[in-house]
Amino acid sequence: MKLKQEDSAALNALTHRGRESVRVVRRARVLQLLAEGWTVVGVAEAVGVTETTVRTVRRRYREEGLSAALHEKPRPGAVQRLTEKQASEVFAMVCALPLEGRARWTVRLITQEAIRRGLVPEVGRETVRELLLRHDLKPWREKCGACQSWTPSTPS
Repeated sequence: MKLKQEDSAALNALTHRGRESVRVVRRARVLQLLAEGWTVVGVAEAVGVTETTVRTVRRRYREEGLSAALHEKPRPGAVQRLTEKQASEVFAMVCALPLEGRARWTVRLITQEAIRRGLVPEVGRETVRELLLRHDLKPWREKCGACQSWTPSTPS
């Protein structure tokens, strides 16, 4: 494999700088060794990656260039289960007094009550738990300080 001169210089700088992630440095080293004439198997063993990784890095370099070979494309991530409005409604519900006959809110109770009230069509306990965690809200404790300082976000 043949590297462009400016790409070779960029790889040398990148591998000697020490400010990149291990993945990027390994991919840079894969390209350098391939340019020196090493085999795919030899490069994989020397760098500590799989042969598939070596082939993928080589293909990306040939098709898309140096940046694509070194860095992954951004991933879309999971779709948010609750909209901002739904989250604020659940949060407001938790800041109110718990249901009659209950001393405090639990994650299971919040989930069931949010669905019953129609705040959300469906929601899992883990989604509710993560929502509470993000806002440092612990309604199962006797004194919940987060509710006093919380103000609902303005509708968009």
